[in-house]
Amino acid sequence: MKLSTHIKPISYLKSHTAQIVKELAQSREPMVITQNGEATLVVMDVKSFEEQENTLALLKILALGKREIEQGQFRDAEDVFATLEQSELQ
Repeated sequence: MKLSTHIKPISYLKSHTAQIVKELAQSREPMVITQNGEATLVVMDVKSFEEQENTLALLKILALGKREIEQGQFRDAEDVFATLEQSELQ
């Protein structure tokens, strides 16, 4: 994805909103909006946003898990399964 090909001024957003919504829903590519020549916001479709949020959440979980492993805060899978089997027998 190249954001440099999807840059529009805020005046374009104001005058072509319906067209932009349609394009973003179809292409699923974000658009950078500029104001006074500077990038000020990114517009994207909801599905892409939700996917991005889910990806970030998974990355946070992985980073947390990695940190816990590095700190020795984990149990072997065999121990976990043995505990589960014991609780099922009771």
